[in-house]
Amino acid sequence: MEFIIIEENMYEKQRTIKRAVSLEGIGLHTGNSCTMTMKPAPPDTGIRFVRTDLPDSPWVQADIDHVVDISRGTTLQQGEAKVYTVEHVLAAFAGLQLDNIIVELNSSEPPVCDGSARPYVDKILEAGIEKQSADKFYLEIDTPMAYSEPDRGVDLIVAPSDELRITFMIDYKNPALGTQYTSLVDLEKEFVEEFAPARTFCFLSELEMLKDAGLIKGGGLDNAIVFYDSKDGQVEVDRIQKVLNLKEKAFVGKTGIINDIKLRFYNEPVRHKTLDLLGDLFLIGAPFKGHVLAARSGHKANVELAKKMRELYKKKKIASKYSSNNSASFLDINAVLKIMPHRYPFLLIDRIIDLVPDKSVVAIKNVTINEPFFQGHFPEHPIMPGVMILEAMAQAGGILLLNNISDPKSKVVYFMSIDKAKFRQPVQPGDQLRFELEMISLRKTACKMRAKAFVEEKLVASAEFVAMIVDR
Repeated sequence: MEFIIIEENMYEKQRTIKRAVSLEGIGLHTGNSCTMTMKPAPPDTGIRFVRTDLPDSPWVQADIDHVVDISRGTTLQQGEAKVYTVEHVLAAFAGLQLDNIIVELNSSEPPVCDGSARPYVDKILEAGIEKQSADKFYLEIDTPMAYSEPDRGVDLIVAPSDELRITFMIDYKNPALGTQYTSLVDLEKEFVEEFAPARTFCFLSELEMLKDAGLIKGGGLDNAIVFYDSKDGQVEVDRIQKVLNLKEKAFVGKTGIINDIKLRFYNEPVRHKTLDLLGDLFLIGAPFKGHVLAARSGHKANVELAKKMRELYKKKKIASKYSSNNSASFLDINAVLKIMPHRYPFLLIDRIIDLVPDKSVVAIKNVTINEPFFQGHFPEHPIMPGVMILEAMAQAGGILLLNNISDPKSKVVYFMSIDKAKFRQPVQPGDQLRFELEMISLRKTACKMRAKAFVEEKLVASAEFVAMIVDR
């Protein structure tokens, strides 16, 4: 995979709002009354939801690492701070290309308003948007990536593109919806008027199930489009109305939509699906440039794709921090030297060819006859000592641990134990060792890793390590 490092002058500036603005309403699923206040935030803050109704006002960062539920919306949690149904708010931020906002809530769910993102957008535009001093970091998609659920016919593909684009298709087996398609090609020109007003929707047959699940306590015909999908006519509508305790009268209508509520767009449902996708992919934690092609996708698939894209984002951030622009490696020897404290003759890693932060690393060691240990191990039969193979493995693990440290030169990795070490084949001058390490467990100060060493495709050694990061 090729990693393109963006020159600093190609960045755009981060954005926030000029002043605080508030709106009130009830949450779609909880039914709780809520006042939501959006406030300016410093550069590199990201989006934070603050629960002002809880002791000490705990907050949760809006990123994929804090998603805890996607059953009927996207729920975030960090400690005591839990916030339901954030996707419409995040879609507004994504569509207006905002980076840093503090969102204060005096309840657990933002107001649903009319079921679209437009009320949030209008408030933000009322407050005004300002550029900040810090640069944005865009995730640029270099090679296609995908997520699919074949049993449900769900497909998501992200292809390279100079800008963010979305093409979305849905095909519900309902005559009022049928197959719908939309394409968003320019956020600046299309988002506010063409996508932000698209409202959430569901089917009549889903309402009772949602009610039984303790959801849609704040739902009604004023904040959702309900499509008729029953054969029992008005009898079923009356039954559902009674079950939900709807205040307004509900009738089948002639359009296939309960109460013949007029659509804002002929394909409003698929536009709302695009809105949801924008909000869910905002959880990557950075704006991206790529063309998303989506078929029948929902929150679950959106979040799974966002996880893959966030891993790529983390890798590119590391590459931009340590690598030189002319390097063909993910992290070349110059990058390794910036991270690792080791020097000749004890630096045993030449380059990193892949790294998934907090999960895995793949490193290369080129074994040459010039290695100092070959002078005595053994003069007539040079064999790389097993302890040196373990040390090289450990150094690869050290890079996996230290790459996330803001100042790795101030830290060092101590290995506390080595277990299950096995040596299966001698390593000789001319061999290239490939180390593959995966994180088994990770805590704040210690971790456990499983390591394997290969020469070509032959496993030559393996072990498990326990290590900790300490100050130098």
